[in-house]
Amino acid sequence: METAGKLHFALRYDKEIEGLVVKVLEARELPIKDVSGSSDPYVKVYLLPDRKKKYQTKVHRKNLNPIFNETFIFSVSHDDLRERYLQFSVYDFDRFSRHDLIGQVVLRDLTDCTDFKHEIEYTMDIMCATQDKVNLGELMLSLCYLPTAGRLTLTVIKARNLKKMDITGSSDPYVKVYLLCQGKRIKKKKTSVKKGCLSPVYNEALVFDVPAENVEDVSLIIKVIDYDRIGSNELMGCTAIGASFIGIGRDHWLEMLDNPRKPVAQWYTLTETIAGHIPSAEQLPISLSCLTRR
Repeated sequence: METAGKLHFALRYDKEIEGLVVKVLEARELPIKDVSGSSDPYVKVYLLPDRKKKYQTKVHRKNLNPIFNETFIFSVSHDDLRERYLQFSVYDFDRFSRHDLIGQVVLRDLTDCTDFKHEIEYTMDIMCATQDKVNLGELMLSLCYLPTAGRLTLTVIKARNLKKMDITGSSDPYVKVYLLCQGKRIKKKKTSVKKGCLSPVYNEALVFDVPAENVEDVSLIIKVIDYDRIGSNELMGCTAIGASFIGIGRDHWLEMLDNPRKPVAQWYTLTETIAGHIPSAEQLPISLSCLTRR
């Protein structure tokens, strides 16, 4: 897996306040993301799987080796700390569009934090947001969740630079979305087909019924498919959204949950496979009992 620099941080558990003290110290050798030859990095910090525990550093303008020196405290009991893990998401700030995910650091084992009395420093590789070398294009998606109505809306806005699939040098793309609950396919919906287009505009809303008590268990698999009137349809690229995925799909999902009733848009880089080796949605058994109103 490719790296995008290093992140230097420190951890300490304070028993008096029952909190995990996280110091984001600095990042080094970040990649250039702007046309100016630099980046505007900042870091989001999550204590997962509890989505409500999230902090964010300040943005450092035009700096590939930013020194943050910011301290955050997560309220968590000593016993619960063993079941938590930390995620650091490093972003490049963009004033005009959605911020780009540079990469992530995930520290899954926090057992050292349960017994030590002194601060422990870590320097870990920032793993690139995507390792796919093939350029399959991008897809802009918007999420909105209405807790009281139990309604999840995924709006397929547009795509750009999709792969040429036809001998004419074009494609006939449509988007198919699978709703999964605990890894099992519940429902699927799709957009209209856009004929002869590599940068289609859809602006189509796909609505799923997801009760509030089940929202933590669901995820979405999104596939861009080339329609073929004679032969079989071909996969052009895919992505995934949900708390069970590491990457932009998780961050987008958590941002949606933190902003109920507000649409949140995000560009996705399409890949050939779903990260995390999730089984193909066509092969997943259908479950009708997962999403049930109690």
